[in-house]
Amino acid sequence: MQFDDALKRLQETELEILKVLANYCAAHDIQWFIDSGTVLGAMRHGGFIPWDDDIDVGMLRADYERFLTLAAHAFPVGYSVHTAENTHGFAGMFAKVYKDGTLFETDETHEAGLSQGIFIDIFPYDALSNVEAERQKQRSGARLWQSVSYLYHSGSIVVPHKGFVGAMERVACAIAHPIVHCIFSPERILERFNAVVAKTGDHASTVMLPFAWPNIKGIPLEVLVPTCALQFEGVTFPAPGNVERYLELMYGDWRVLPAPEDRRTHLPRILDFGNGERWESR
Repeated sequence: MQFDDALKRLQETELEILKVLANYCAAHDIQWFIDSGTVLGAMRHGGFIPWDDDIDVGMLRADYERFLTLAAHAFPVGYSVHTAENTHGFAGMFAKVYKDGTLFETDETHEAGLSQGIFIDIFPYDALSNVEAERQKQRSGARLWQSVSYLYHSGSIVVPHKGFVGAMERVACAIAHPIVHCIFSPERILERFNAVVAKTGDHASTVMLPFAWPNIKGIPLEVLVPTCALQFEGVTFPAPGNVERYLELMYGDWRVLPAPEDRRTHLPRILDFGNGERWESR
């Protein structure tokens, strides 16, 4: 299987999973919306960003927790919901819906012993504090504990830089991995992450953030909900209600295409579609 064929089949499989999720949430009255690059692709390309290889979904925390509770008891046959709480080797502080019988193997999942199916991501949105010092603590704590979780599970981390700096970052991750693995447990890491991001009561603002990726300022609640209907690959899905404002807050001038050298596809080392089709990086 060639690279372009693998990307196309991956996108088709992810769209299939998204349709399953949409039907499940509609049947159980769970509010959700397509998120981040999936919204960008819908608005700018009418579907997938041509070089993109994932689908992102967002839920407000209450809907997210209700979804996880319901899915733990019954979910469509052939698909399953995974989190750090129910899946060995799972490092993310968010959920994934797998298509069962498939494989999406990266260096990180291989090292962590995680048998990861082809998936879509589900990110919970939590409230930022209305106190500046507490907001900073939420952000820094979320970034710290998500990083610790990735380092606990693998030393083969995707680093933000290239060249010499990137090489040094990879060395640092390889050194830190066994140390973090000795000091912490997955349960303790998850507990600390949840404790630092939770903000309810008088100090909870109406600005929301997916703390598994705390690199944006935050999205006002009224920008997210009520949702609007948006076409993605010819199918209508819920999206953030004020979709243009959402994209401005996420990406700035979202209409401008990135330079060709920045259009990266991150296919894994192994893709197995469960039907005899398989792609491996060389």
